[in-house]
Amino acid sequence: MAFEELLEQVGGFGPFQLRNLALLALPRVLLPMHFLLPIFLAAVPAHHCALPGAPANISHQDAWLEAHLPREPDGTLSSCLRFSHPRPLSNTTLGEEGQSPGQPEGQPPTESCAQGWEYDRSEFSSTIATEWDLVCEQKGLNRAASTFFFAGVLVGAVAFGYLSDRFGRRRLLLVAYVCALVLGLVSAASVSYVMFVITRTLTGTALAGFTIIVMPLELEWLDVEHRTVAGVLSGIFWTGGVMLLALVGYLIRDWRWLLLAVTLPCAPGILSLWWVPESARWLLTQGRVEEAHGYLLRCARMNGRPVGDNGLSREALNKVAVGERVARRPSYFDLFRTPRLRHISLCCMVMWFGVNFSYYGLSLDVSGLGLNVYQTQLLFGAVEMPSKLLVYLSVRHAGRRLTQAGALLGTAITLGSRLLVSSEMWSWSIALAVTGKGFSEAAFSTAYLFTSELYPTVLRQTGMGLTALVGRLGGSLAPLAALLDGVWLPLPKLAYGGIALLAACTALLLPETRKMQLPETIQDVEKKSALSSLQEEEMPMKQIEN
Repeated sequence: MAFEELLEQVGGFGPFQLRNLALLALPRVLLPMHFLLPIFLAAVPAHHCALPGAPANISHQDAWLEAHLPREPDGTLSSCLRFSHPRPLSNTTLGEEGQSPGQPEGQPPTESCAQGWEYDRSEFSSTIATEWDLVCEQKGLNRAASTFFFAGVLVGAVAFGYLSDRFGRRRLLLVAYVCALVLGLVSAASVSYVMFVITRTLTGTALAGFTIIVMPLELEWLDVEHRTVAGVLSGIFWTGGVMLLALVGYLIRDWRWLLLAVTLPCAPGILSLWWVPESARWLLTQGRVEEAHGYLLRCARMNGRPVGDNGLSREALNKVAVGERVARRPSYFDLFRTPRLRHISLCCMVMWFGVNFSYYGLSLDVSGLGLNVYQTQLLFGAVEMPSKLLVYLSVRHAGRRLTQAGALLGTAITLGSRLLVSSEMWSWSIALAVTGKGFSEAAFSTAYLFTSELYPTVLRQTGMGLTALVGRLGGSLAPLAALLDGVWLPLPKLAYGGIALLAACTALLLPETRKMQLPETIQDVEKKSALSSLQEEEMPMKQIEN
């Protein structure tokens, strides 16, 4: 007897599973709020060098700044430099400091902001950039905070993947909740940048537990026919979190209180675990038959399946447990042992890197659109809903491969088109940015479905783990790529678009899985490869005979 037969007895989709999905919705909402939090947490408001002795008369302040700050090539006042000696302006009374007799003609010498910066507090009362002056020469540290966070997510994915298989999904989800809550609170109380980066990185490690544990804990209680429900709800909850972040960010303008607001929901999440069941499949793999029997009976009662004790005999559960335990545990090396699986794994790694790199590159760049950051974030979240609907229709009719490649190609084209649009054409820039965000979300949604159908059942979780690991590497590098604008302004968009284009071409090298039976073993994957090659060889022969 297989575990799927046990699910048929107790109900593979009913009130028990729906309650489980509802209880596990909170991590889905919290993840995008933390992953995209740097949009508000690390925002850099308008700033300039601190200038002592500013005039009290507001009418003189523009002239005061003109006398102390050089202009950039685009005509704006410099954010990072000041004149070593303020230059005099005609018909302007600036006090004694404004008079600089003996100052050489032409552009006066400049210096860095030795006395710190003054920030525009109209939009953000406080961010980590204003807290620790992470601007100008230190702006790389501001971006690095996001990179360290995603690096923590990468490490956490490996750790929680192993530990949840060893100690159980529910127990490790509790660890993830507690660690995320404690570390989030400590991050909000950080007294230095180093303390913030360390605690924020560890928070990312804890949050990785949500990404690794929640989906298996849902799927292992669902029958095969209804497992797509978890994927659809997952996307909806994620989009809800993206849009909720815009509202929370608008209401809370101080980075410490904002971090607290997205962290404190972990507390009710910890309490909700009282009703979240452990995976009965995992319990059987560990030989814990009595515990699995209790959860299965609870599932049957809630789903209205009167199986009773005799309907789930210990002998049947023992047989399932033996079958689950004798199966050899797969390893990452198995993904590269055979030619077809090696081809699939390498292509999926490139595809997932491109998906994450372009998605987070677009999501974290909300500047230069003519809208404030809150409106942009709300638009970026709203466009994800129709994007998911289009993906649902496209994968059913056009197929997984063309949908994946088309979404990535659309992302690359919109990024490239934005380079051709001038800053004055802000409406076109907004339309292209929102369209690109929709395409990148479509690529993200399709990648999960496509990849899960490419790998055989015996290696599906391992393959998803590998591709997710590479994807998080792309996510961690995306914030750093934004620093390339210091080399050449269009370079970040070229990098995001170029990687998306490469991933689109790579997706075309993968086999189509629409209306295909899911492979169960490695041999199934290799047989499909051999069959495809044979069909390709027979086609020219038929043409010659004709």
